[in-house]
Amino acid sequence: MAVNFDISPEKEAGILRLFHSQLFVTPPPLTRRDVDLSGKTAIVTGANGGLGLETARQLLDLGCKVILAVRRMERGEAARQELLEGRDARATEIEVWPLDLASYESVMSFAERAKTLPRLDIVVLNAGLYKVNQTMVATTGYEESIHVNYLANALLITLLAPIVKEKKTGSTPGRIVLVSSDLAAWAKFKERKSNPILPTFKQKMTPKWDFLERYGTSKVLGQFFVTELAKRVSPDAVLITTTNCGLCHGSELSREGQGHLIGHIFNVVSRIFGRSCSVGARVFVHAAASPVLGASVHGQYVEDAKLKPMSPLIYKPEGLQLGLKLWEETMDELSFAGAREIIDSLSK
Repeated sequence: MAVNFDISPEKEAGILRLFHSQLFVTPPPLTRRDVDLSGKTAIVTGANGGLGLETARQLLDLGCKVILAVRRMERGEAARQELLEGRDARATEIEVWPLDLASYESVMSFAERAKTLPRLDIVVLNAGLYKVNQTMVATTGYEESIHVNYLANALLITLLAPIVKEKKTGSTPGRIVLVSSDLAAWAKFKERKSNPILPTFKQKMTPKWDFLERYGTSKVLGQFFVTELAKRVSPDAVLITTTNCGLCHGSELSREGQGHLIGHIFNVVSRIFGRSCSVGARVFVHAAASPVLGASVHGQYVEDAKLKPMSPLIYKPEGLQLGLKLWEETMDELSFAGAREIIDSLSK
């Protein structure tokens, strides 16, 4: 779907736009006057704290049943109890399911369990990480932030999309929302010059580890995936979108930096310029449920509760070719799960 943005991709990627958004723009909350999610079910990953917890809270406020997908069950149960406090809600309206994005097996088990749900309308893929130190995932060989932020989320989207298509409530298509970042637009993504591309992420970054660059690259890969997937899946089947809440203080993303100088710097900067997680989560909820945005979110990027351009690279001639190349490589990587066949079935 062609979109006329109110800003160019290059200006959207600019530092002045970022500061203006952080300091002067407050996304509005959605209320039940805007949308009533009673009877609907949502999955929120990384929901034990920070933005994920606040997203779950706001979806609950709109009447939605919520499944908290978490790596550590004890933290998920604590989050569940926090959400239940002072709320006139049945305990069954909040469930906690295990999900470890560092494991393809865990992702597939999670998706199998999702098939047992009577309905599934919304998926918010919030879980992600940045790595202060470079680490590789033993089972796949990929650098961990690429594995978790991109490949595992691409697998989860692929596996959950047909479930959302089949089990949505009513005639309105369900939505799958992948959380992105401003850093996607700033990533140099030098690996794109390699052929093939994905295997380069099994090699140590040299001459030194740049975690911000790698984090941004993992997020621009996600933008390419959503763009390509939306070309292959009708918005009548399921709406696939990506979103960005901006810099938020108190987010779980900062946990990796705890005990490091960069973590202290991040906390100070986010306190000065960042939004609260409750405000940041509003953007995710708009992407997941806003009736005003509706089907226009398909294959697009939601920021400040509006459609905005993704990374400038997405729209360049190079990006069009790159998106197709990454798509084919990603389908090859996820062939063990029958990714191509699943996507083909969604287009029928």
